[in-house]
Amino acid sequence: MNIPKLRKEKATKTYHGYELADEYAYVDQPHNIIEVLQDPKKLLPEVRKYLQENNKITAEYFKDTKKLQTKIFKEIKSKIKLSDEGLKFKDHRYYYWTKTTEEGNYIKYLRQKIGSSETEIYFDGDKEKKSSKSKYFGLGAISVSHDDKLMAYSVDLKGSEYYDIFLRDLSTNKLVEDKIENTSGNINWSLDSKSFFYTPLDKFHRSKKIYQHIIGKSSKEDQLIFEEKDDSFSVAISLTSDEKFFVISTSDSNTVEEYFFSSKDEKIEPKLFQKRERNIKYSIDSWKNHWYVHTNQNALDYQILRCEHKNEKKLEVFIPPKNETIIGGLDFLDDYILRGEKSDAIPKLFIRNIHTNKEEELKISKEPVGSPGISLMQKNTNTTKIRISWDSLATPGKIYEYDILTKVKKMVKEVEIPSGHNPDDYVVERIKAQSHDGRQIPITLVRKKNTKLDGTSKLLLYAYGCYKHSVPVSFSASKFCLVDRGIIYAIAHVRGGGELGEKWYLEGKLLNKKNTFKDYISCAEHLIKKKYTYKGGLAFYGGSAGGTTGGSVINMSPDLFFAALLLVPYVDCLTTSLNDKLPLTPGEYEVFGNPKKYKEYFEYIKSYAPYNNLKKINYPPMLITSSIFDNRVLYSEPTKYIARLRDLKKDNNVQLLKCKLEAAGHGGASGRDNAITEIAEEFCFILKNAKIKN
Repeated sequence: MNIPKLRKEKATKTYHGYELADEYAYVDQPHNIIEVLQDPKKLLPEVRKYLQENNKITAEYFKDTKKLQTKIFKEIKSKIKLSDEGLKFKDHRYYYWTKTTEEGNYIKYLRQKIGSSETEIYFDGDKEKKSSKSKYFGLGAISVSHDDKLMAYSVDLKGSEYYDIFLRDLSTNKLVEDKIENTSGNINWSLDSKSFFYTPLDKFHRSKKIYQHIIGKSSKEDQLIFEEKDDSFSVAISLTSDEKFFVISTSDSNTVEEYFFSSKDEKIEPKLFQKRERNIKYSIDSWKNHWYVHTNQNALDYQILRCEHKNEKKLEVFIPPKNETIIGGLDFLDDYILRGEKSDAIPKLFIRNIHTNKEEELKISKEPVGSPGISLMQKNTNTTKIRISWDSLATPGKIYEYDILTKVKKMVKEVEIPSGHNPDDYVVERIKAQSHDGRQIPITLVRKKNTKLDGTSKLLLYAYGCYKHSVPVSFSASKFCLVDRGIIYAIAHVRGGGELGEKWYLEGKLLNKKNTFKDYISCAEHLIKKKYTYKGGLAFYGGSAGGTTGGSVINMSPDLFFAALLLVPYVDCLTTSLNDKLPLTPGEYEVFGNPKKYKEYFEYIKSYAPYNNLKKINYPPMLITSSIFDNRVLYSEPTKYIARLRDLKKDNNVQLLKCKLEAAGHGGASGRDNAITEIAEEFCFILKNAKIKN
């Protein structure tokens, strides 16, 4: 295999008295890399050539897996009911739902007028994709006006997450007005259907402003209703549950400030609810003349406060905080309030009778570990019926219609696995590993019943560990292509995620970030000790900020792994954190720290950043993916990482880079078949290195 080389160019910058040398710094194109995301012609020719050459050797590597890729592709598709319909949601005048087809790759949106038998496809993803003449089709949002006459939708045709908004008359199915370019994709209609609100993206791909677009007027006349001046904060707008107010939220990862205005106001003058205070997060919602405030103020894992509209300062506790329990948000019916919480990384659901104030837990399944859910069936909240759902690592999703009053539960939909699936053939377990400081780290895993725990099995260990994101323990049909071949699938719920609350998150961010990596290694070692696998029998699986976890643990303990999948990985986090002109950097300071401003953060990030800590050791086989249109993790990071890795490594293992040079985004290519194709290739990489041939 002819491994391509990337030109080196001596470059040194000084920060806090440290000289930071980077021979591949030019790849970052510091003066116009954001422009590359919108216009790939601005990519340096030599970098493009390098990426093309890497794509060639990656394709060459996978040649002997073509039959297996096809087999896995067919297996995955056989596990999906390709022609399927979602459950209907009853609006004021219409039922709304979605549909997929066997021959299609994108979702169709349907509606039916109440009292009519005629079904209307008001948005056909496949037809829209075809008419766009683009290789990528990313639907941001689709929103029908409150009078059901107009539809606004947003589309990204590159993968760069710059969405254009289009407006369509549903009676004629024709576009009206000019498109609104370069937005975040979110759309919120006014109640009178005469306007909608949206958020444009600035040249740094940041959402700082909210505009109101009046139907029938040029977008050049759109009214600015709110602007955020802090570069680290982003804005969003939403409608409250009772539709009485619009709420503007401006936030970074740790601090929130919200404003509101009446949904009936012609002259919009947002009113501040509570002034921002560092490390205080809150969100407001309105119901029955009350504000409900979901906040971490005086409550590490949140509480819910309540006050009357007429007295915003007189807040009282509605749902008190609980020790090491994450209090979730609320859904409202006329007579009931629905909510969720999470303790020990296990979600729970509760229903409260507003007349008696009595609350009870809603238990859906006898399985100890899974993902419960609650959703409303209709716009009209004068009902006792809701939908509840359940799935787990081994059990496909089930949706029930549940009557709160009678407690009768009726299954209305079950995820069908056409090729067959018996949950009883598998074992789902929740175990814990002790980390370096005594913390118990949850691990959720699924395996075939007949997989022996004798220390001979291969194991795929997934992790994320950032942004307080909780990795769901939900069903994924595709994973069984590995599990059915004897590979155990496991999730390490490491710190930096949100599985065990705010403290869990705090213990895995800023100057505690290394806990994330140590937790993962502790989980791996525990799984080895308990004979789920063996040293060298693990594969790392993760992406984006999970790529920081992967790159770091591989630098620390490469001998644990027989392979690693790093998907769009955040591996050059020091360089990115030093450039405050990049889209996400200012907002990341609350998560990783500001190394440009503070010496201690510079030293700390430098001590673990995967790119800066590559060394002359043996590395496992690795597949690394990227896209030149990715706004979240720029293509330069994996590009530089693979180049330096190959410079330093002592092994003869294959480390591959696959970069999408055509339309693709942070989540890969668009469309069902394209997504399955990517998964099949990734799984074949694991199977090939696990020496499983069929």
